[in-house]
Amino acid sequence: MQDIMVRQNVMGDAHCNLSNGEYKLKFELKDTGEATELLEKGYMQYGCSHYRRRCRIRAPCCNEIFDCRHCHNEAKNDISVDQKHRHDIPRHQVKQVICSLCNTEQEVQQVCINCGVCMGKYFCETCKLFDDDVSKKQYHCNGCGICRIGGRENFFHCDKCGCCYSMLLKNSHPCVEGAMHHDCPVCFEFLFETRDDVTVMPCGHTIHKNCLKGMRDHYQYACPLCSKSVCDMSKVWEKYDMEIAATPMPEPYQNRLVSILCNDCGKSSQVQYHVVARKCPNCKSYNTRQTRG
Repeated sequence: MQDIMVRQNVMGDAHCNLSNGEYKLKFELKDTGEATELLEKGYMQYGCSHYRRRCRIRAPCCNEIFDCRHCHNEAKNDISVDQKHRHDIPRHQVKQVICSLCNTEQEVQQVCINCGVCMGKYFCETCKLFDDDVSKKQYHCNGCGICRIGGRENFFHCDKCGCCYSMLLKNSHPCVEGAMHHDCPVCFEFLFETRDDVTVMPCGHTIHKNCLKGMRDHYQYACPLCSKSVCDMSKVWEKYDMEIAATPMPEPYQNRLVSILCNDCGKSSQVQYHVVARKCPNCKSYNTRQTRG
């Protein structure tokens, strides 16, 4: 996160400094206690279901006032809105905010020019983001161009994938160009800007963690995009082996060969036909599709 400093004259010079996601206050006042009380006034008492903050924004696209960009997008993309008028707010173009305590409209800044309250303990001048709930450990990623949560020390930015991943994946995740710059293959929400947890499947494609759980709950274990297995299926393949061994094919089909393509390893091969499943001779997976025969 780039260092951001917002300075306002509040009974003297009060500095609301943000460095690496940490909120620091330094007062050059005779009465520090009074200044602190002023800046902290209304803390965690204002906001919406998305953010606790002490300001609202004026949308540059429609000139209307909303609690945050998510409130705008939900209202303007509602099914009751004419499809021609639906739109998302250009977040980086927000220029005006309204203090929730004194209703003063002003240019985007951390401290209100009228009442001197700090409108968000976390403040990003680039994203025009205010949030009093710093337990989210917000930070701005220059690579992504937006703010993330979870703490900068816990994530790294992959230039090829174009997004931030957990440090646990730094040396093990399969790179897929623009991996997060698409919709979730289950719910179709744009993953790059989602507020829900996202996970990386073994194939490198990304999906909401809850959507992946929903797939598993419905016994779907293949990536919706490339059909590769999303988890270790070796135990399942062993059960397929036993079921096929216990289910011999009728004599007319015993010598029938078919062509298959393995979804897991990508190899094409010819195997003996079986009504239950066809096993890849290369990787031993039953996640295959019949292409001919």
